[in-house]
Formats: sequence, structure tokens, C-alpha cells
Amino acid sequence: MAEIINMPRLSDTMEEGTVAAWMKKVGDKVNEGDILAEIETDKATMEFESFHQGTLLYIGVKEGETTKVDQLLAIIGKEGEDISALISGGTSKKEVQKENTSKEETKTISSPIENDGKRQLPEGVTVVTMPRLSDTMEEGTVATWIKNEGDDVKEGDILAEIQTDKATMEFESFQSGTLLYKGIQEGQSAKVDALLAIIGPKGTDVSGIASNYKVDAAAPKAEETPKQETAKVATQVETKLVAEQVPVSTSSSHRIFISPLAKKMADEKGIDLARVKGSGEHGRIIKRDIENFVPGEANRSAVGKFVPAGQEDFEEKANSQMRKIIAKRLAESKFSAPHYYLNVEFDMNNAIAFREQFNAIPNTKISFNDMVVKACALALKQHPQVNSQWFADTMRLNNHVHIGVAVAVEDGLVVPVVRFANEQSLPQIGAAVKDFASRARSKKLTPQEMEGSTFTISNLGMFGIESFTSIINQPNSAILSVGAIVEKPVVKNGQIVVGNTMKLCLACDHRTVDGATGAQFLQTLKGYIENPITMLL
Repeated sequence: MAEIINMPRLSDTMEEGTVAAWMKKVGDKVNEGDILAEIETDKATMEFESFHQGTLLYIGVKEGETTKVDQLLAIIGKEGEDISALISGGTSKKEVQKENTSKEETKTISSPIENDGKRQLPEGVTVVTMPRLSDTMEEGTVATWIKNEGDDVKEGDILAEIQTDKATMEFESFQSGTLLYKGIQEGQSAKVDALLAIIGPKGTDVSGIASNYKVDAAAPKAEETPKQETAKVATQVETKLVAEQVPVSTSSSHRIFISPLAKKMADEKGIDLARVKGSGEHGRIIKRDIENFVPGEANRSAVGKFVPAGQEDFEEKANSQMRKIIAKRLAESKFSAPHYYLNVEFDMNNAIAFREQFNAIPNTKISFNDMVVKACALALKQHPQVNSQWFADTMRLNNHVHIGVAVAVEDGLVVPVVRFANEQSLPQIGAAVKDFASRARSKKLTPQEMEGSTFTISNLGMFGIESFTSIINQPNSAILSVGAIVEKPVVKNGQIVVGNTMKLCLACDHRTVDGATGAQFLQTLKGYIENPITMLL
């Protein structure tokens, strides 16, 4: 039966989401755990993975479109399955579950768990599973239960603090009701999607439901047992005591209730807990109390503990979609392609004179970067191995030359492509690069203008950088880093004279470009750069 995928709630304040990119298209096979799409929330752009297996039958929100949480995002089912009724009605998953009482699965908003057909859930009862709170999280540990069985729970209330492989995070409820059952005790660990809790109407018998789910929970680690934690109570808050609202003492006269996450944050910031007023239940200090704490003038607390006068400060900026893609692609390139680097230094005296003469022509102006692009294009025609691309089963030796020119923009770096650069004149290359740079900074480049490069050039010379190395822009086999032209003493004909030189570094993928091949390319490039008139022949 087809599964309706709704726009997920990916942050505690998220009301709607925008589809930044679809990773799957209609007709693609989808496995559990595959990334379906990248969703822009009010806080960040996040990867949204599938909790179902099948074929992507329908996409309800196109790239760039925005919709409310819980609205129809996509439909996954069996290939060829008729879903016209679901599409025409714009039915949400919640509506389908309400109308279809024979459905065999009940999901939380963020994490699914199978009912195995053993029994249907009573109306209003929701199974809450161990959430996936980080992209690498395989299991989580319950550090502290904020709610106890029998407590009323509202949507947005913090249920528990979960320790992941990266941090301790507050996990909020997406449902309202009564906490009827805890499937994992404090200090225990369980796999993602294991039974964490059951929420529903007060007085509902859920003992049979709980028995249908296997909880793979490990016992608390030895160093986390209550007996040993009590011995460390002056420096570490015992999570069990916190959940039961039993005070923890830092001295004989001062008692503090605090969550493990808040305690960790306070330690990192050097905050004296005796001076923090808790806003949680029974005066408990929680995360927001530490975040909002403003230190007073005194440097010592009521119990005599010294507190630093200064306070660490920082700003967090959500990663843009561009920044995330750049990071992903550069990491893939750096850790998959065996890079090596060839460094050279060219004499630029002739290039300087050539440019001055060329720019003396009315309505003509070229840059040194334009000259490098043209010289590389001509050299690549003679060395197709450097103009190649690596794929899993093949190596593509390109006969055409499309050169990507790296352009810095506010959110990162884009690489528009000068197509058939070897066939274009210097003024044509100059006009194209100038146009690309202008439109890149105003975010008006099209995706097609940034695709298809066979070689890339990155130039930081205008920033005064003399030499640097770059990461290959895959699937290219090489990238050229271009530094600034520097006036310096050089030796010519046995004499020390004033000269102008420029350093370049060629990063090569050793899978396609051998060291000798890269060196021969640089020798050819040297001929064009040091004798630029040859580029016009």
C-alpha cells in the first residue's frame, strides 16, 4: 500500500519547509535510509531521509516551493500502483490514517515504527520512537527523562534529553496527551526507531502495545551507575536524581536542580550555577536558563567559587544550501581522489608587456587571468590526459575544452564554465569571465552555466596570495591555482636583475594524471605564458 510522506517538522519552531533539492525523481527506487530531499527550514537546510522502501510515485512539492508541516510532500509505493485518489484529494498522511482503520503502521512525525500487524493502536495513542538526532546517529542513550509516566504532555514539551554520538540534545514531543509508558530507562541505550515512549489519553491500557515492540536497550555503563555518580555529585549531576527532582548539592547549604545538557553548557561557559535561576519544573535549571544568563559584577559566588570576569561569546549562522553542497563535494573530492601537487614559477615580464600592448587597442581590455585561461585551453588540447574525467568504470578523454573559473561569492564559491575556451579569443574570454563574475555575485547564474567543466582555474592573485593549493573540482582530473605576480630579484644570464614572477600549483588526480604527464602539461603552459604572442598564432 502506498505510503504518504508529509513535510516533516525538522526543527522545534518549524511551521513550513521549502524543498531545496530532490535527491530522487519520480520512478526512482527508494530504500529505507535514502536521502529523499534537502529541506530548508527556518533554521537550516537539512537532508530528509526516507523511512520507507519502494518506488517514488509522486512529488507533491517542487524544488523551490514551500508548504506547511504535515502537508503532502511525496508518495512512495509499489511500481505502477494507482495513487490518483490520494493525489486528487491532496490527502495528508494523518487523514489517511484516520480514514483507513486497517492500516498496519502508525508513525510519529519524525520516526516510524512498525506495528507488525499484531494489534491496532487505540484512538489517540501514539508510539514515540528513538529519534535520529544526527546524520551519523545509530543509537541513543536517555540521559534524563523530563516527563514521568502519568505526566501531561503538550506538543513542544521536552520529553527527555538524549545523548547521541555527537551531543546531548533535548527531544521534544510532537503530540499532546499523557505519558503512558517509558520504553527506555535513564542510562539505557537503544537503536534509532526503537520504542522510546507511548503517549495517549489518560488511563489507556498500553501494556499489550508495549509488549509488541522489542526494545534493544543496553544497561547503563558501569561508570554511570547511581552509586558511582553519587560519589561524584559535586561535579556531575546524577541524571536519575534530576528526573525525580531530588536536589543535587554543590555545598552543604546550596542545592541545585539541573539537566545534564545545561550542566555541560554551564561548565563550558564558566557559569556559577548558584547564581542561575531555573525556569524548569520545580526550579530546575535547563538549557534556556544557561543561554539567557547574564553574569553580574561580582566574580565570586555565594559559595566562594571563583568565576571568570569575561564570558565567551559567539554567533551561529545556519549553513546555506550552497555552503552545504560545497562542503559535501569538496570532502568527496579530497577523500576519494588521490591528490598530488606540482609547483612552478613563471617569468611574467613578457606577459606584462604583451598585456600592455594588447590593452592599448581601443575598446579592448584583458586581464592576466584571461591570458591564463587561454593558455591552459591551448595546452589542454595537447595534453588530453589532463583534460580527462574519472568515472567508476571509465576514463573520459575530452576532445573539447570547457574551463571552469572559480568565482568567490558571499555564500561560498561557484564555478561558471567558459565553453570551448581554446576556440575563443582573449577579448571573448575576458568578456565571458567578467559577465559570469558579475552575475555570480547577484545570484543570476543558471545551473547549466556551472556544469560541464573539464578543467578548473582558481586565481587568488588579486588578493595578494603568492601560492596556494586547491581541491580538484570533480569529475575533473586537475585544477590550477594561480598566485599573484611578484616583483623580485631574479638571475638572468648570471646577473641579478629585477624581474616579475608568478607561482602556480597544479593539483592532479593520480588516478588519471601521472606525474610526468602533469609536468609536461606545465612545460607547455610555460611556453604560452612566457611567450604569449604564441597564443595568437
